[in-house]
Amino acid sequence: MTCWYEGPLAAFDTETTGVDVETDRIVSAAVVVQDAAGSRPRVTRWLVNPGVPVPAGATAVHGLTDEHLQRNGRWPSPVMDEIARVLGEQAAAGRPLVVMNAPFDLTLLDRELRRHRATSLDRWFEPAPLRVLDPRVLDKHLDRYRKGRRTLTDLCAHYEVVLEGAHDAAADALAAMEVVRAVGRRFATRLERLSPAELHTLQSVWHAAQARGLQAWFARSGSPEAVDPAWPLRPELPAAA
Repeated sequence: MTCWYEGPLAAFDTETTGVDVETDRIVSAAVVVQDAAGSRPRVTRWLVNPGVPVPAGATAVHGLTDEHLQRNGRWPSPVMDEIARVLGEQAAAGRPLVVMNAPFDLTLLDRELRRHRATSLDRWFEPAPLRVLDPRVLDKHLDRYRKGRRTLTDLCAHYEVVLEGAHDAAADALAAMEVVRAVGRRFATRLERLSPAELHTLQSVWHAAQARGLQAWFARSGSPEAVDPAWPLRPELPAAA
C-alpha cells in the first residue's frame, strides 16, 4: 500500500501585502495538485488587485507592484470564492493539503472571505474535513533539537529540495509539497503508520506545544510578542465593543 507521502497531495500558498493576518491582503495565490510523487503537477494561479496599496517591503519580497496588480489582478471577492472552492474540492477528493505555516495562509484566506464574501473558510469543509500537512510543524516536531531557522528556504536546503523562484506562490507551494514528501521518507518509521487525518490532529497538539515553547523563550528575552497556539486556523477575533 502506498504511503501518504508518496501518494496524492495538494499544496496551497499565498503572497500578501504583509504579515498581519487580520489586516493584510492576498495579492497572489496558487494551488498545486500532484497525483503521486514524481508525477506532473497541475497548477492553478490567482493574481489579485487587493484594493489597498502594496507596501514597498512586500513588493521587495514577491516583486508584485501596485501598478502590475491594478492592471492584471482580479477583484478579491470572486477570487477568494474560487480559492475556497478549490480547497474544498481537494478535501472532498481526499487529498491532504500541504500548507507551510498553515495558520498564516489559511487564516488570511479566512479573513479575506469574511471581508469580501461574508462567509468563513470553515464553511467550505463541512462536506469533507480539511487534512493539513504543515512542513514547519512536522519538521520542528520530528527534528526538534536541530539548530537553525526553519523557513521554507531553510527546509528546502536541509531536505535537498530544489526551490526555484522563491516567493512565487506556485513555486513555494510545490517546494512545500516536496519538503513534506522528504520529511515523510526521512521519518518513515514514525510516520508511515499514521494517516493524514491522524497527523492533522497530532499537528494541532504539536504546534500548541511549539507555541508555548516559543512564548516562554520570548518571555525570557523580555519580548512582548504573543504566539498563537491555534492550528491550522486561528479563531476570529472578537468584535471590538
